[in-house]
Amino acid sequence: MRRGYIGKIILFTAALSFAALLLNSCGGDGVEFTPGTYTAQGEGREGVVDFAVTFNKHKITNIEVIKQSETEGIGQKALETMKQRIIGAQTLAVDTVSGATISSNAMLDAVASAIEQAGADPRDFQRAVSEDKPVRTEKYEADILVIGAGASGVSAAVAAADLGARVIIIEKTGTIGGASNLSWAGKFFNSSVALEKGLEVDEEKTISDWIENNHWRVNAAAVRQYVVKSKDTYDWLREKGYGTIFLNFFGEQLHMLPAYDTREGLLRNMLKDSVESNGGMVLTNTTGKELITDSEGNVTGGVAFSEDGTRLEISASAVIIATGGYAANADMVREAFGFEGVNGGLGQNVGEGLEMAWAAGAKVPDNFGGQMLHQTLARATKKLRARYEPFQACYPLMISYLPNFMNVGPDGARFRDETATLTSVAAANTSAFNGPFHYVIISKAQMDALKASGMAGIHAPKLPGMPPEFYADFRDQFTLDNPWVNIDTIFDAMVANGDGYRGDTIEELAENAGMDRDIFVKNFRKYVEAIASGVDSEFGKAGAFLEPMGESGPYYAVKAEINNLGSVGGLLVNTEFQVLDDNRIPIKGLYAVGLESEGVLFNDTYVGNGVGIGYSFTSGRLGGAYSAEEVLNLK
Repeated sequence: MRRGYIGKIILFTAALSFAALLLNSCGGDGVEFTPGTYTAQGEGREGVVDFAVTFNKHKITNIEVIKQSETEGIGQKALETMKQRIIGAQTLAVDTVSGATISSNAMLDAVASAIEQAGADPRDFQRAVSEDKPVRTEKYEADILVIGAGASGVSAAVAAADLGARVIIIEKTGTIGGASNLSWAGKFFNSSVALEKGLEVDEEKTISDWIENNHWRVNAAAVRQYVVKSKDTYDWLREKGYGTIFLNFFGEQLHMLPAYDTREGLLRNMLKDSVESNGGMVLTNTTGKELITDSEGNVTGGVAFSEDGTRLEISASAVIIATGGYAANADMVREAFGFEGVNGGLGQNVGEGLEMAWAAGAKVPDNFGGQMLHQTLARATKKLRARYEPFQACYPLMISYLPNFMNVGPDGARFRDETATLTSVAAANTSAFNGPFHYVIISKAQMDALKASGMAGIHAPKLPGMPPEFYADFRDQFTLDNPWVNIDTIFDAMVANGDGYRGDTIEELAENAGMDRDIFVKNFRKYVEAIASGVDSEFGKAGAFLEPMGESGPYYAVKAEINNLGSVGGLLVNTEFQVLDDNRIPIKGLYAVGLESEGVLFNDTYVGNGVGIGYSFTSGRLGGAYSAEEVLNLK
């Protein structure tokens, strides 16, 4: 039954208390600084961050970011939050910002360095004392509680509110939008703009191919629903002010999301116009922890905690899980999928939503464990970008996307036709299947060809298929015929940083890289024979991509890793996005959208381009509407 209002009751339970870790006041310990402003650096997610930290005799008075490239709306907000925490408590023993741990630690490291420069000992600012503090509980009521405010959560909340539901949406970070703030493009099949541009896909063939390519281990109705209804999501988003830009991407229908620095604001406007205008609430820095169920196992709300420790008990007729999966939980990913690469998604996505749902009786799907492996990364890139101009710093990264070089696993064995690098999902999954990283082998002769004539010198068939944001700051230089000057210096710096290896002989390269010497030598010689004959009998690589390696060293091994953009699935849902129990019966009052529900589309791992974000918006829009129809008896 629909509730007539959202009630809010604040209860102070004086008898209960918890220990909060706080840092001793600088001045209280008699610590003195040499007044002034000191510069220091910290290693952020996107590179080095420069800070200026100002002290008077007894306190830190200001922390200024003087140079940074952290993600707009995530890392940048985290730095401002950390500044307030450190200055407010005069401590380094503050919590990092959820979802932005690396950016937070960058500031902590820099301030510690500045404290030392100012004549004090950073260790004096890490001693903890306990302080009793009363627990506060706030109670709320709503028609629908949405846990997670990424693309799927926001879409669900807005769609439900548009039908008249009073919605509370909570988000554990201070940022609205989640992974959509980092994404490039979404796929909305046969959208109105795609048809206007003359690009139409055969929906029936798309559906049948999708099901077959996933070995029929999918929910065929869910696949059909996304393919045929995602077009409406494009129009819905446009009407809401979240316009996308159509792109004919080599025959694929992709829709680029709005400019990065506008996305959060657009989503907040959607929530304001729908959720808040209908009497609902948007609560950030609030983490969902458990679901509330009644005696029959129906979900009747959720428990969350705000940043200051306040406990929120939220009663609702339905709860929608939209917490973004568990890809940042390395142990969980390793146990479920065996993957040990890079988490390229959000640090806050550690599986809390799944744990809540499982505890309430949700089934763990048979295909649990799939991941969205989608890009190749060169570990050398970040450190090189701190010292060299972007185009040169990305030499190791670019060769990992080209089919003209030999690829081997950690043991030294060649494991694929390297033309797999031309397709992001194929490149990612073939590598991940063979270990936590792979090596791209490049010879002196190949480096000389790049130095003289750029990628055209090694007969690259096209530019490396990296996401546009990877080369945005050197787009003008990103051409096939631009010479790779300074390549020797770059690769030697990569080796010095420990992100690649060098050997004057193939035997020395194998030993330096930790490969099995006999395995690598055997595979290298077979590859050289394939180059000479033009026939790759082992993997069938086309002769046009068998680039000569010359007769002598040095040789380099670039360490390449796979980027995991997010986990796939974890909850089994029907086409109304109701979460199913072990008997595949809907748990009354529980829904899931976005990544947690995406396992119904795929067998064991993500395969697609733009499907992740397209499905997030679409599942959120549909799931929010279905839940509201059920709660408000609109069916």
